[in-house]
Amino acid sequence: MIDALDPHLDLAPVVAEQPDPLLFATVSGAHLYGFPSRDSDLDLRGVHLLPAADLLGLREPEETRSKTWVRYGVEMDLVTHDLRKFARLMLRRNGYVLEQLLSPLVAHTGDAHRELAALAPGVLTSHHAHHYRGFAVTQWRLFEKTGELKPLLYTFRVLLTGIHLMRSGEVQAHLPTLIGEVPEAPGHLPELIAAKSEREHGKAAVEHARVESDVERLHVLLDEAQNGSALPDAPTAHDALHDLVVRVRLEG
Repeated sequence: MIDALDPHLDLAPVVAEQPDPLLFATVSGAHLYGFPSRDSDLDLRGVHLLPAADLLGLREPEETRSKTWVRYGVEMDLVTHDLRKFARLMLRRNGYVLEQLLSPLVAHTGDAHRELAALAPGVLTSHHAHHYRGFAVTQWRLFEKTGELKPLLYTFRVLLTGIHLMRSGEVQAHLPTLIGEVPEAPGHLPELIAAKSEREHGKAAVEHARVESDVERLHVLLDEAQNGSALPDAPTAHDALHDLVVRVRLEG
């Protein structure tokens, strides 16, 4: 398993290979969520900046790019969106991109990254609960189909992230931290995290009825947290994001 904070994780060659400027890249996936396995790949997510001409011409702009490579025997992948697309995703109640933007595991950064992160509170709404609720349902179905531990941990992680967000207004994707922040978190989660560290696609040695009851209880808590949340109904940072995208694009 590669350490997501390994000082030898040098992205400079990858950054230099990009056809357009890379504004930031952070570590996402299991390393961000706090339950990587020995054989986990390394997920890098970020934003690139297309030249204005690419958005004005007749050709379809390359708004999303991906690159995969292997280092130290570990598969790494970098997926980036153009700044405009990423800003639009931020405004669509998309918790996933906010987790990437605010990830503390930073591989490459700059002024635009810091400005985007500063605007993140202005896109948070009570409706982000829908994102986490839907994500949890999808992962639970995958767990029921495969019996694997990974989708089960994802189910718990996204429900706890949603509950914590509705209560505190903070995007927190790290499951071990969430266990301490959400008092109602199931007590057996540390054991599941420890088991996941041994194998990426191992089976979950759990009592189905027990974890199903835990998941149902967390869904109820998410509903209650959304109903009582102080977060607004709509983003407040639309104009500020628009100005940022225009300014950064014109500066090139």
